[in-house]
Amino acid sequence: MAKVTAGVNAYNRSAAAEDPVNLFGYKWDINTMYQKGRHAYVFVSNFDYLKINEDDFLNFGLIHGRAIFDYDKPVNVETYVQYSFDNFRGLEPRWIIGGTFRYKAVNSQRLTLILGVGGLYEKERWFHPNDEDVIRTHFLKSSNYVSMRLSINDFVDFNMVSYYQVGYDREIEAFRNRFNGNLNLNTKITDRFSFTNSFEFSYEDKPIVPITKFIFAFKSGISFDF
Repeated sequence: MAKVTAGVNAYNRSAAAEDPVNLFGYKWDINTMYQKGRHAYVFVSNFDYLKINEDDFLNFGLIHGRAIFDYDKPVNVETYVQYSFDNFRGLEPRWIIGGTFRYKAVNSQRLTLILGVGGLYEKERWFHPNDEDVIRTHFLKSSNYVSMRLSINDFVDFNMVSYYQVGYDREIEAFRNRFNGNLNLNTKITDRFSFTNSFEFSYEDKPIVPITKFIFAFKSGISFDF
């Protein structure tokens, strides 16, 4: 199975002829899953880019690979590796490797609910927004999530995943907590094309560098199912 979602924004709008505002942005998501026999393999990529005049305003990317063993069983194990960057916030890059015990609490034709409990190793490099400092960190963290998929009817489905990750930082002698998630509402146009709306959020109570603790994004686009 594969789903591709893409969108483009471009305009030239200005209040004065001598002060033009040119905006160009794009986003694309690729989500794939391959299952043969007992195991399933997932690949996810997400890229967002926004440019205003000559300045790169936003540049975010994520590549994620996951293997789920004994996929059809109610209790199973998964392992994963992830690379991501967020240039506008000063993160370049973040590497994650981890594993999770999964439990399918509900698994029906209309509703799937999965609970995950696990851990990860995270390595990051941050650029301080106010000076030239480069901060490198690495943590062992507990990583837990709730995933749900609901088929509302033959044309509309809703899915979401929400993560809670926590690790102890000896430098500040405190725990760093992170909440993030993704909510998606898909409306079928044809058997292949769907109109999709997504809401993404992330909150960190103690960021490594002084940046906004809570960020979010609302996106709309067209997805294509293979």
